[in-house]
Amino acid sequence: MAQDLDGPAPHAPGGPAPHAPDRPTPPAPDRPAAHAPDRPTQLHHGPLDPLGPLDPLGPLDPLDLLDQLATWGPTETPVGTFHLVPVHVERDLPIINRWMNDPAVAAFWQLAGSRAQTEEHLHAQLAGDGRSVPCLGRLDGTPMSYWEIYRADLDPLARHYPARPHDTGVHLLIGDAANRGRGLGSALLRAVADLVLDHRPACARVVAEPELRNTPSVAAFLGAGFRYAAEVDLPAKRSALMIRDRSLRHLM
Repeated sequence: MAQDLDGPAPHAPGGPAPHAPDRPTPPAPDRPAAHAPDRPTQLHHGPLDPLGPLDPLGPLDPLDLLDQLATWGPTETPVGTFHLVPVHVERDLPIINRWMNDPAVAAFWQLAGSRAQTEEHLHAQLAGDGRSVPCLGRLDGTPMSYWEIYRADLDPLARHYPARPHDTGVHLLIGDAANRGRGLGSALLRAVADLVLDHRPACARVVAEPELRNTPSVAAFLGAGFRYAAEVDLPAKRSALMIRDRSLRHLM
């Protein structure tokens, strides 16, 4: 794969940069970078979320929305032991902020700036209802990637494709340039998609929306067993809708 991708687009590095992450869609709209990350689509907040409250009868237990992601534990991959660990802001803010200020990442995630800005992005998820969980990816114990695992069916992204209940989205950013372009993106995306499918029995599909121009990111998803389902226009970008189906996980 031409560069390690990384990052989810809108929930999505630079034109295509070297496997920078794809940033997610916006909380206001967001975007991502060349295997730099594709910036995410919208940030998933609670009360301000345009999709409205999840449960009219009262707040939901955050543990229910992503099936206790913090308890999933490490998994073996072809590139080493990988562990998805929910972000602890005081511990992880410096490294995440440094990654966000890498030009290749910033081109897609658009989160370059002060630590306060990065902290705000993280707290918007951590203070929400649990529909989006920011995580560090540790490979053989070393932090090397940033992830956002989110409920795509409860995200503004759901307005732009035929979402199904419990669809789970991923955004990925590989932090250091030395780790990009080595095939890590595909290996880790496959591992994380498998973790989601193993620990979320109600989830039939893992989805992502890397920006179309982030070709390393799209290639990484294809290498991880995702299929190219459609092109979608999101608030801040035109994206490739990538889907990994539970029913095809052992065939792709």
